[in-house]
Amino acid sequence: MTQEARVSTVVESLTKAPRNIAFPQKDGRPQLISEIFGQNVFSFKQMSTRLPKPVYNTFLRQLRGNETIDKNTADAIAHAAKVWAMERGATHFTHWFQPQTDSTAEKHDSFLTLKSTFEKGFEEVECVDTLSGSQLLQSEPDASSFPSGGMRSTFEARGYTIWDTKSPMFLQEGPHGTSVLYIPSVFISYNGQALDEKTVLLRSSEVLAKNAIKVLDLIHDPENEHRVRQVHTSLGTEQEYFLIDRALYTLRPDLKITGRTLIGGLPPRHQQLEDHYFGKIPSRVLAAMSECEYELYKLGVPCKTRHNEVAPAQFELAPIYEEAMIAVDHNLLTMDVLHRVAHRHKLKVLFHEKPFKGVNGSGKHCNWSMTTDSGINLLEPTAKPEKNLPFLIFLLATLKALQDHGDLLRAGIASASNDHRLGAHEAPPGIISAFLGDHLTEVLDSIEQDRPVKAFNSPEMQSVRVGGTVLDLKVATLPNIARDLTDRNRTSPFAFTGNKFEFRAVGSKQSVSFPVTLLNSAVASALEEVAAELEKQKGDKEYASEEDQIAVIKHFIKLTKDVRFEGDNYSDAWVEEAEKRGLPNIKNSYDAFSRLREARNADMLEKVGVFSKEELHSRYHILMEKYAKDVRIEAQTLHTMVVQQILPAAFAYRKELAEGASMLKAVDAGAEPELKVLKELTPILTNLQAGIVDLEKQIAASDDITDDIAALGKHSQAELLPAIENVRSYADALESIVGDKFWPLPKYTELFLNI
Repeated sequence: MTQEARVSTVVESLTKAPRNIAFPQKDGRPQLISEIFGQNVFSFKQMSTRLPKPVYNTFLRQLRGNETIDKNTADAIAHAAKVWAMERGATHFTHWFQPQTDSTAEKHDSFLTLKSTFEKGFEEVECVDTLSGSQLLQSEPDASSFPSGGMRSTFEARGYTIWDTKSPMFLQEGPHGTSVLYIPSVFISYNGQALDEKTVLLRSSEVLAKNAIKVLDLIHDPENEHRVRQVHTSLGTEQEYFLIDRALYTLRPDLKITGRTLIGGLPPRHQQLEDHYFGKIPSRVLAAMSECEYELYKLGVPCKTRHNEVAPAQFELAPIYEEAMIAVDHNLLTMDVLHRVAHRHKLKVLFHEKPFKGVNGSGKHCNWSMTTDSGINLLEPTAKPEKNLPFLIFLLATLKALQDHGDLLRAGIASASNDHRLGAHEAPPGIISAFLGDHLTEVLDSIEQDRPVKAFNSPEMQSVRVGGTVLDLKVATLPNIARDLTDRNRTSPFAFTGNKFEFRAVGSKQSVSFPVTLLNSAVASALEEVAAELEKQKGDKEYASEEDQIAVIKHFIKLTKDVRFEGDNYSDAWVEEAEKRGLPNIKNSYDAFSRLREARNADMLEKVGVFSKEELHSRYHILMEKYAKDVRIEAQTLHTMVVQQILPAAFAYRKELAEGASMLKAVDAGAEPELKVLKELTPILTNLQAGIVDLEKQIAASDDITDDIAALGKHSQAELLPAIENVRSYADALESIVGDKFWPLPKYTELFLNI
């Protein structure tokens, strides 16, 4: 790879013809989103029109957990799905599942089946298209080839994918006008252990629903109110990502192999002018965004918002909230479609949490709440939250989950890539705390202190920005606007934002299944405590009175005060204050993963039935091993780049300087400028070579740690990462000195702007 290749690629990226696609028309106009939405989804509506009514009703009863699908029902659904899919060009079907790789997996099988008939003693083979109920319900991938944390060995290969009946089947369009029927599934071992992300998410959703209903039954008068029969978690997942030119991407081995730049210095202008956020979307990016949304609408993904993010070349796509299980599926689909559509536009999408050092990284903000079967959001405060006792109970249950298991939630967002982002004054630190806002803080304080809520216009509240008031903009032509109940705190890892919590610390690259599973589990455990306290307060009464509920609310207000913080989570003062409160500050993944094995967390996860002891040990092993492997891959990649690209470029530049200085000396022209640069280069090169030797030593040391996964993770965190950063510091120093014509790698300036 030479500097000439870099220059020609930059020129090529600026002269590419834009990609144009024809959006579908109807009656001479572009189709509305509502007319496109879900057309590639085998939805409940499709099922109701294609299945006999008794079969469809049996399926609905199964969804409610009242019965299992029998063979006749499964065969009927499979046949209807096959016919629907083949009408749209499907030739194959696949069980689509979520192994513990932060991605998805699929194995395509054709509908082709050979059917034998015998006529007068002779066999005749006929080719037919079919999808049986048994094929719909389960398939069998090789379980030994996916991460299992020791639960599966090479000689124990059997595993099962099982159709997740609550997640609708859909079509993905393939080459040559064909498509594939996708069957969302869970993935378990031969012995029934969860090998995937979805099984544990479904378990956590069920136990949270059960405990939430238990609490609601205790506080609702059964004679006067509708009994809640189901509670589900709602989730809206904002996806941040970078887009760069794909040709330039191909010249960066670090981006291709690790997802982030291991070498590279900031250009003079990057994000410091704060002009990229919500700025005009580049036309090439807008074209890719628009096509991506079109593909997602067909898949029933409710895309809502698109915009520029803070860093150059960074963007965001946000959906409307859905049931958590569906939202997770849709987020994984969003990442897949973004990847494929960007490729068509000669762009590369980067989901790594920190692809570029020195500018903001990417997160995946998870907006989480709980909703009943009648559509009531249990985290909706209403106009008078101090009177909305169910809201306060569920709010405090969530805070209790953070108070008791904040370190567990920190483990759920830990990874080698997210470590570069968390605590970097662009994302929350490794301290899990909750922001409620001044209004809700005042409500909780007033209940705890047995006093009325202070009036918005009282002298005590003049310095407090509270909701429920009107803002007068002092411009006659502009309307007055209602102020929200809470301000936004962009520094909080877990902020209440009106009628939901925003879990902001989740990494952009990871599946949200695991962090949401841990959150659901912790809240389910807290709700069990709330239910026990309500039972204690109500005594022999049929349900807890208002006085009983207030007593329980006061109890949990006192228990959860330490986890509430209204200030700047990026500040050093908060780090000191959090330590006084006993909140852990977990700065790296190695320390975070160890919290999975702490008895307090492990016992809770086992007690609520989300993880078995074996599954939790497996999860710890997989996460720690992946962390160590990711760091090692980065170390080896950096070593190769420095030895094969950076040092040769610096040596060539140094040689040219030396030859120039020698010639100038020969004619007595003065070579001080060249000699000055040579003197700057020499110590950097010396230190870089020493750094490479140390990096080699640490890579070799990791080879010797084979049996102890914790020791391997510790070595990666304590030895390999510092060695990587040390080498990078000298390589970046060279980039700022070596002549541009010698530098082989596209620089940040080119990567940021060539889209």
